[in-house]
Amino acid sequence: MERRSFIKKTAAGVAAGALAAPAIAQSNPTINWRLASSFPKSLDTIFGGAELLARRVSQLTDGKFNIRPFPGGEIVPALQVMDAVQAGTVEMGHTASYYYFGKDATFAFDCAVPFGLTARQQSAWMDQGGGKQIMREFFHEYGIMNFMGGNTGCQMGGWFRKEVSSPQDLSGLKMRVGGFAGRVLQKLGVIPQQIAAGDIYPALEKGTIDAAEWIGPYDDEKLGFNKVAPYYYSPGWWEASAQLSFYVSIREWEKLPKDYQAALEVATFEAHVTMQAMYDARNPGALARLMKNGVKLRSFSKPIMDACYKATMEVLEEEAAKNPKFKKVLDPWRRFRQDQNQWYSVGEVPIQNYLISRK
Repeated sequence: MERRSFIKKTAAGVAAGALAAPAIAQSNPTINWRLASSFPKSLDTIFGGAELLARRVSQLTDGKFNIRPFPGGEIVPALQVMDAVQAGTVEMGHTASYYYFGKDATFAFDCAVPFGLTARQQSAWMDQGGGKQIMREFFHEYGIMNFMGGNTGCQMGGWFRKEVSSPQDLSGLKMRVGGFAGRVLQKLGVIPQQIAAGDIYPALEKGTIDAAEWIGPYDDEKLGFNKVAPYYYSPGWWEASAQLSFYVSIREWEKLPKDYQAALEVATFEAHVTMQAMYDARNPGALARLMKNGVKLRSFSKPIMDACYKATMEVLEEEAAKNPKFKKVLDPWRRFRQDQNQWYSVGEVPIQNYLISRK
């Protein structure tokens, strides 16, 4: 008798749950957000990260949470995305945190630090190495919650109108370069310019700048830099990887239903992984096409690399001495980098070097 009663009650509970689930889904509000990107729509890799995010969030919420991405400059200037999210002009942004290096150098750790982490190492630091927690504490002061939003992988060293072979050749050079690298290169006499993607080509064409770095072969080919600067240098020592970030207003985040928050978090991670895969898959073919069209591939000389490394170490120490927030992140980041490089020297580098030697 008791067993029959238990079965009836259990069945009734399951039925109630089945009825409640769609009712809960139907009770969720329709929410529309605007996302300001720092990147042009023509770049399907980097702007595509925001488009993928929006599409997945809509799918995961049955079309009730909608995010509309806007390209750089359309509703917010490309380099003012963080300000727009902070001010509440938009609910969300997609940008490179080192664009805001001038506000506080600590932003660079959320994107790229010269002679820093590879894409895999950066993701490991953020997701498993304590990076997310320490950076979110920093971003909280700006009313922003940051999410990993893609990675370009190791970047190229940029396009130059003339060859550079020694540190002396860099002196007086006007170069489009973002964030931390600009301060490092200033020590070698470079005049850094932070210019949005869509403005780089005309600046190179007119001779307003002598060199420019952007990302790598796939995007650089789309932007046509090879038509106005024939020398293509590697490596981009200032960006062993460059992590992009999604910025969400904490105020708006806290208004979201929990399942919408979960959908957004899942979608950011999917966009992050997909962007890296796109660059890795597409860069080899783009580089081959650029070479076929006459691009002159060059490597930075050891004297240039050594001078840039020395200048980087000086800037890191100078900033840490005057900026407690920067030092708070630098110390654990540096330990993580050292551990990663020791492991890579045993596991990753030997097999990679062997495979390259076998062509």
